[in-house]
Amino acid sequence: MVARAVEAPLVIGVDVGGTKIRVGLIDREGNVLEAREESSPDASQAEFLAALDASVEELLSTGRRVAAIGFGVPSNLERGTGRVLRATNLPLADVDLVARARERFGVPVAIENDGNAATLAEWTLGAGRGSQTMVMLTLGTGVGGGLVLDGKLYRGWAELGHVVVQENGPVCGCGGRGHLEVLAAGTAADRVAGELYGEAGDSHLLLERAHAGEQAAVEAVARLGASLGAAVGSFANMFDPDVTVVGGGFGAAAGELVLSPAREAARREAMPPADEKLRLVAAELGAEAGLVGAGLVAFEALDGRRR
Repeated sequence: MVARAVEAPLVIGVDVGGTKIRVGLIDREGNVLEAREESSPDASQAEFLAALDASVEELLSTGRRVAAIGFGVPSNLERGTGRVLRATNLPLADVDLVARARERFGVPVAIENDGNAATLAEWTLGAGRGSQTMVMLTLGTGVGGGLVLDGKLYRGWAELGHVVVQENGPVCGCGGRGHLEVLAAGTAADRVAGELYGEAGDSHLLLERAHAGEQAAVEAVARLGASLGAAVGSFANMFDPDVTVVGGGFGAAAGELVLSPAREAARREAMPPADEKLRLVAAELGAEAGLVGAGLVAFEALDGRRR
């Protein structure tokens, strides 16, 4: 009698963003075998949770063997329980997504801040491989982030996007002023594009013009990069990372237009010897880092390494 090969388990990673929900089937090597995307509803928490359920159910209906689910969510999570306390750019607060999904779908479930999930992916499989200390920044609708300290992912609140870069600067979505998020994220690019091009201006148009070499657009993106670099220099002074990795949808799309001025500003702000050895690089997984990281979080749940 010939034994039948057992299909290796897959997991569902759920990368929740301020404007979109991405779900994917992930294998243990971090390969995204199938992915879906839809806009994030913002009318109410009930509508948002319904969309989240529908996204997961769509992948479950493919018939593949799904063994666990992992969420990457842009929110503060309660330590120990993983309960979502508050999401800055989403109608999501005081909800236990892990318990809810575990009961609904009947598989192990885990959750991580989206920035931490992307950090885990880049550290394990991407630009941070082999590093002992790493800073990750994800530039999307907002700015997420995460830390690897002495060879371990820091699981606490690492709201790097809310470090103050400009005292009394523009109001951030969280209510603070001059945070990195309001100065270097996709929403900051939208604001700058509106100033340059009027109502038709958004981050996509700004980057299109900048990549085409339009001077005003190049200079505008460089200013965003300088704000990013000021924060990176501060993080270098705090953590002395082996590498700082920049990803996220806006970060990947901007590329060297934002990274080059960021390196210059970071080296100016970093104290010796951090200024000379500072490494600021693009995420190797690009905009997929959050999705892959959510998948890795799911495998941690499957293997009993997470609550």
